[in-house]
Amino acid sequence: MLLDIRFTQNNKDMLSCLDLRRTVFIEEQNVPENEEVDGDDPDCDHILLTVSDIPVGAARLKYYNDFIKVQRVCVLKNYRGQGIGSKIINFIIRHVEKNDIRSSVRLGSQIHALEFYKRLGFIEFGEEYLDAGILHKDMEFQIK
Repeated sequence: MLLDIRFTQNNKDMLSCLDLRRTVFIEEQNVPENEEVDGDDPDCDHILLTVSDIPVGAARLKYYNDFIKVQRVCVLKNYRGQGIGSKIINFIIRHVEKNDIRSSVRLGSQIHALEFYKRLGFIEFGEEYLDAGILHKDMEFQIK
């Protein structure tokens, strides 16, 4: 199994990310298309994970003054439970530690994924809220 994780490098990579998000969020989780396709993609960095050249996981990074927000983390159903989500999140954390001046990585976790992110070092903060009809809670990983 040949695994590759990278920032998108071309239109093909970007389309793979969008296809993964469509499959997981719109088709599987019934997120309305107008909420998934929010217009922010051109202002974000995108990460694609492939297994033997098959796109199976993605995420995007949105940059704020003192933190980076991880968004749209998704892994195809047949590849879940194999550490792919962890590889994506750890790739992002290592990237921020090495290359960025921001002090933390934040994300809005779906409630069912809270324990997954806690195991990776994220801490919950704030109240639960609905996003695209799904309960979420904000989480943060301190870099500095």
